[in-house]
Amino acid sequence: MGDIDYQALEFDCHPAEQDGKHHPIVVVGAGPVGLSMALDLAQKDLPVVVIDDDCRLSTGSRAICFAKRTLDIWDRLGVGQRMVQKGISWNVGRVYFQDEEVWRFDLLPEQGHRRPAFINLQQYYCEGFLYEQAADHPNIELRWKHKATAVETLSNGVRLTVDTPDGSYTLTTDWLLACDGARSPLRKMLGQESHGRTFRDRFLIADVRMQADFPTERWFWFDPPFHPGQSVLLHSQPDNVWRIDFQLGWDADPVQEVKPENVIPRIRALLGPDAQFELEWVSIYTFACERMDKFRHQRILFAGDAAHRVSPFGARGANSGVQDADNLGWKLALVHKGHAPEALIDSYAAEREMAADENLLNSSRSTDFITPKSEMSLLFRNTVLTLAKHHDFARKLVNSGRLSTPTAYTGSSLNTEDCDDFSNILAPGAVAPDGPVTVAGQHNWWLGQLQGQFTAALFCNDQLPSHNALQALALLQQQEPDLKVILVLAPGLSQRAPGNMSWVLDHQMTLARRYDALNGACYLIRPDHHIAARWRKPDAQRIQTALHRACGQETP
Repeated sequence: MGDIDYQALEFDCHPAEQDGKHHPIVVVGAGPVGLSMALDLAQKDLPVVVIDDDCRLSTGSRAICFAKRTLDIWDRLGVGQRMVQKGISWNVGRVYFQDEEVWRFDLLPEQGHRRPAFINLQQYYCEGFLYEQAADHPNIELRWKHKATAVETLSNGVRLTVDTPDGSYTLTTDWLLACDGARSPLRKMLGQESHGRTFRDRFLIADVRMQADFPTERWFWFDPPFHPGQSVLLHSQPDNVWRIDFQLGWDADPVQEVKPENVIPRIRALLGPDAQFELEWVSIYTFACERMDKFRHQRILFAGDAAHRVSPFGARGANSGVQDADNLGWKLALVHKGHAPEALIDSYAAEREMAADENLLNSSRSTDFITPKSEMSLLFRNTVLTLAKHHDFARKLVNSGRLSTPTAYTGSSLNTEDCDDFSNILAPGAVAPDGPVTVAGQHNWWLGQLQGQFTAALFCNDQLPSHNALQALALLQQQEPDLKVILVLAPGLSQRAPGNMSWVLDHQMTLARRYDALNGACYLIRPDHHIAARWRKPDAQRIQTALHRACGQETP
């Protein structure tokens, strides 16, 4: 499929529905968040209708920077490999002050990870790969040029009015998922607003097609000689396209600045007077750090930019939106199947509102450092950059965008608090790390074994559990259909692995190290890979109690 032009991909419009059907779940918005949401739910055997008021992919590269956590989620949805194969992988970033490099950082210095810290990939490729995966799934119905125009909350669902080129219709749904972007018409229909900060600055995005021998790294300049007094960011993308962001200041004229005669001199100042390139896409943007007060409104749930919006520095926009989908999908599936109470959905709002606050804080701090608004702030920033070249303490203060990391749901009502002595690295709420494993004699990866369900990972470093303990765990799996028990075996134990239990070989003992797991330790991992509980010496009853808590049920 490498010859497909994803920049021009258009879709056949679905004919208008006039029958007023009822659907379990309707997703509004077919961007990266809405399509990820639909795929997650469809994999859990829920039928999903996706409507979008457009009939083509995004214009321009837009979101380009996708984090390891997002790639882990997309692996589970069946599209991660395509993203990585097409994308530009990178782990290293460099920060410059004027004409000197002051800091180099590596976001993934340790080996033994399936995915890089980040890939750069134009949003039209991202959407195209997700679209193709969704279009092939029997549980997903995609409706293009279907625009939501009115919404009514019902006692046990939502009624939606939809306009199409062929006329209007209404439908009802148990759950309406609003993934309709930063301007979110659904948010406005409900009379809701986002609150936060709008930053008085303008930035120019220029996607430039050229041959260049720059390394695949993130380069960020403060006050460079080719763009004095402002900042510049350079990123590589597939197809020999390079993203360049120029800070312009609030007084810049957005109409004039996008004209080629004004853009090209800025690029030549960076690349040199003889550089050969062509402009692919140019845009001006300002940004805000804001969110809705509440992400849940009865049976309407907001996700992605519709719920929260941040500045692009740190790549916290699309990445956090995909994590919204990752958080919500398994909860909706359990509720829909009657395996959890509806109150579980409240934890989506609580956890992802916490994540939004964390992203807003980091994004606001990055923006304040990049665009200081007072002489004192400018003096502080420049002093930090000067010291960073030689002093580690100063490097920790440099902020060219605190790059996206998953939020730990510390204090979530779904967590079971530690009752044993562990390090704080993987406390309940944290994301479970990946690592290399051997499965059925083949090299594989740990997160790929979790399969979107609750997993109790029992570490066997020195010996296997007793026969009675194994029998109790096998019985627990029979009682709890949403739970899978996996034994994580050290080398030498695989020959004695029980035939009635799933197991993987931790052949390099990477998992035991990353999980601070002594023999007999157990982690209960949620379907979204967040840790719900952990024990040094568990038993089946403790695991079951924690499982019920993580599902929002009354604990026995």
